[in-house]
Amino acid sequence: MAEEPLYGPFFGVMGCAAAMIFSALGAAYGTAKSGVGISCMSIMRPELIMKSIIPVVMSGIIAIYGLVVAVLIANSIKTPAAGYSPYNGFLHFGAGLSVGLSGLAAGCAIGIVGDAGVRGTAQQPRLFVGMILILIFAEVLGLYGLIVALILTTKI
Repeated sequence: MAEEPLYGPFFGVMGCAAAMIFSALGAAYGTAKSGVGISCMSIMRPELIMKSIIPVVMSGIIAIYGLVVAVLIANSIKTPAAGYSPYNGFLHFGAGLSVGLSGLAAGCAIGIVGDAGVRGTAQQPRLFVGMILILIFAEVLGLYGLIVALILTTKI
């Protein structure tokens, strides 16, 4: 049996890194943007601070999606001599990009909606349910990337 090319694990490692880096970037942006809105809102209505933490929690979940896929990929990477082919590396790279970039997009959406939503809820409390629904739709974008990434990691 011929040894696999040396570049296969490189793509697997890059997929692992992409999963964590991009999803953490999305979560960080969502947390920061929502945190600014919470800070501004808490000046007018400090009793709503704990109720307004929801966008920050949802942003953190995005990073967990990336962590799960990064751990799955990291545990699957082997040496080329052990049979880790470029096909495996490309699948892992695709899985990492899938969850990472969808997590980045979801984090941006959660941050923008969270910022505007908590500020709006401070002025009109009936906006809260609408904000939660929009946040759920933004969060599900990251979940779609996680599902595709899990499918890709099981193709090996």
